[in-house]
Amino acid sequence: MIGKFLILIFLSVTLSAKYTNCTFQNKHYSDICRDVVKSGVSVDYANKFLLSYFKTKKFDEISWKYLQPKHIKLHKKNEKKANNTLVGRIPQMMEHLYKYKKVYDYTEEKYGVDREVIAAILLKETNLGKIEPQHDAFIVFNTIVTRVDPKSPRQKWLLKMGKTNMASIIKHCYKGKIEPQECNLPSSYAGAVGIAQFMPSSFMYAKSFRQDEVGDLTKMEDAIVSASYYLHRRAKYNKLIDWSKMPDMASVENDWYEYEHKVKYSSFSYKKGRNGRIYNCYVCGKENLKYLDSYIKKVLKYNNSSNYAVGVIRLAHDAHFYK
Repeated sequence: MIGKFLILIFLSVTLSAKYTNCTFQNKHYSDICRDVVKSGVSVDYANKFLLSYFKTKKFDEISWKYLQPKHIKLHKKNEKKANNTLVGRIPQMMEHLYKYKKVYDYTEEKYGVDREVIAAILLKETNLGKIEPQHDAFIVFNTIVTRVDPKSPRQKWLLKMGKTNMASIIKHCYKGKIEPQECNLPSSYAGAVGIAQFMPSSFMYAKSFRQDEVGDLTKMEDAIVSASYYLHRRAKYNKLIDWSKMPDMASVENDWYEYEHKVKYSSFSYKKGRNGRIYNCYVCGKENLKYLDSYIKKVLKYNNSSNYAVGVIRLAHDAHFYK
């Protein structure tokens, strides 16, 4: 009888630890819990979030499918088509720039980031806010953390990225005093949120046009300011482009696409990637493209795809000279 009583006490203590001391069967949840608690989130809130059926027991099959290597390759291929299609939407981009002129005047003055570059980013990301998100950011990252097998460098990166963003969402929701089951962040299949498509780990760059409020990435004015602030801080983008120094972007873009198609492991700007991979650098040694490359590298801080960065500058260039 005494033995059974002691066992019950042991089980009670063990279960209690699960809910109060960041102890989970999934060790990654334990890491996430300790991270957020260290940042000021209550243990009860962290556990409530990580034990919620609606947050950690549901999985995003579509997101998981699209994050596989073969789909990533397909996405890169389709990005070229998307860039060519978006060139035809320059008129809509100009209407957008006119509609939000007051906001763009403010951001160019405050951060030194070109309005055409920000408008091009928003066009590429969500078609200027017209694309509706179909996923939940926390579920996207939870699916990654739960299923990834961290053996390769890419898988290890995915796991780290997933855990970082899960923690960022918990901190964000706690700060906003939102109950876990009510803290839903509509996102892309990759977990990016809002018109400017910020990852949760970048929420600290969300800014409000009204200045005295927290930035709302689902509002166009705040998306413009936030994207500008992000590039200003992360990419040291603080000087407007002298468009007279830029080459003919249509020609550069076409030439880059041909190069990328013919040359394996190619990069527009770099000889070596962050993961140590060696690349064939398109722009290296081309003095006439040095000024362009300085801004391509800034856009690469927003999205590390060469096709993305070239596409953004092409759209911005065409918008600037649009008549």
